[in-house]
Amino acid sequence: MDALTKMNVLSLVLCAVLLAMACIKADRIRAWRAGINPSAEELPDAFFAVARVLLVAMAGVGIYLSVQGFGVSDDTAWDDSELTSAVQGATDALDGSSNFGDIYAEDNDTGWIDEYATKIENEIVEHGGGDAPQYGVEATPADSNTAAEARYLVTASGAGTAFCLDVTRTRSKDGDYEPPGIAGGEGTVTVPSYDFGVTSREGGC
Repeated sequence: MDALTKMNVLSLVLCAVLLAMACIKADRIRAWRAGINPSAEELPDAFFAVARVLLVAMAGVGIYLSVQGFGVSDDTAWDDSELTSAVQGATDALDGSSNFGDIYAEDNDTGWIDEYATKIENEIVEHGGGDAPQYGVEATPADSNTAAEARYLVTASGAGTAFCLDVTRTRSKDGDYEPPGIAGGEGTVTVPSYDFGVTSREGGC
């Protein structure tokens, strides 16, 4: 439970206390005051009527603000169902996708791994839906990643569930891209193209 949610819950508890105070009978309050200070002036019925109206009004405002606060809290934190749906949508979108690599990098280069983490985070946020936050997702690469296969631990602020995304990178079957009008020292420059296979499962990597 985040700090904002705790504050909203506390506000509702205080509202319940105010409503309980408004329900206390006037005779009981008079008896309590008489026990503490017998010489105190007796309070008129109008005082209790006004006090009840004020207490109920304060409780109503507090409840309204708490409900609005819960809505804000929901917009700033992920829940498990939102993350589950977003990860599945991102997995479907990324699986089978293609991307160009660095012209000067070899196939065994691992520089793409950190860049792909950002791509995963953006895809998950995009598939989060209208109620999910637009931030708070982290895709952390595993230490054992290689140029051909990488795993990412996906977490989100507020969600108790984590996911593992397994990404495989292979040279595209459609071949590399040859930009027109660009030549290198040994002939035509080609831009390597890679295909990505992506799967996901709940839990750690």
